[in-house]
Amino acid sequence: MLRKSETQQYPEVHPDLPPRSRGVIALVEENCTVCMLCARECPDWCIYIDSHKETLPAPEGGRPRARNVLDRFAIDFSLCMYCGICIEVCPFDALFWSPEFEYSEYDIRDLIHEKDRLGEWAGTVPPPPPHEVGAEPPKELSAASRPARPARTAGPAQATPSQATPSQATPPQAGPSQASPSQAGPPQGASSQATPRSTTGSDQATPDETTPPQATPDAATAGAPPEEKAPRREPPRPMRDIRSIRPPGSLPRKPTTKDGPEEEA
Repeated sequence: MLRKSETQQYPEVHPDLPPRSRGVIALVEENCTVCMLCARECPDWCIYIDSHKETLPAPEGGRPRARNVLDRFAIDFSLCMYCGICIEVCPFDALFWSPEFEYSEYDIRDLIHEKDRLGEWAGTVPPPPPHEVGAEPPKELSAASRPARPARTAGPAQATPSQATPSQATPPQAGPSQASPSQAGPPQGASSQATPRSTTGSDQATPDETTPPQATPDAATAGAPPEEKAPRREPPRPMRDIRSIRPPGSLPRKPTTKDGPEEEA
């Protein structure tokens, strides 16, 4: 009442519609997989879909595959109540809202629009609005910006202690360069007139130098089967005397040989 009204000269001047206005439903035919979710979830049953199966030729080293080919996708806008359920349940982004609203007809039977007309409206779908400040980025952008996972390379298998090879399990034997000073020859520059060593007495070779070290009992019996259990040790004499005690008036126990020699009742 306090400002002057401005009349928009329609159809020469189109009104400014809100970004989320529900004008008409547009179809992207390339994204449709004929999953029939939109037709099943529609409360008015105003979506009609027809399709057929087509077998693709098998690639080299593969097998032939079958896919659904869309034959008809029609929406009866005389029954549609613009609830948007079909757009929400579409898992492949094949249906969108378009702000177009100029599709009125003189006959109600002409409000059934096929996939060709729905595909033309797909070009009028506005881009999605930008995200709010501080909002989480969409999953598509976060997945695209994620670094690629490095390829797993098959490296040499590390041997476990139980699978170690004999060369890794046994220590290297001492070679000529690792001989002990007692087995090494005379140093260079020694006199050639040295008296020969006697083979008797304390000059004889020690057992450590001539005979190999004997295996310890633990090592010798490591692979042997377990021995039989030792016989049960008899309890001491006081314990056997306690077992033979019985309360007065009870019957005498039969002598047994398990706990010891037979005793008189």
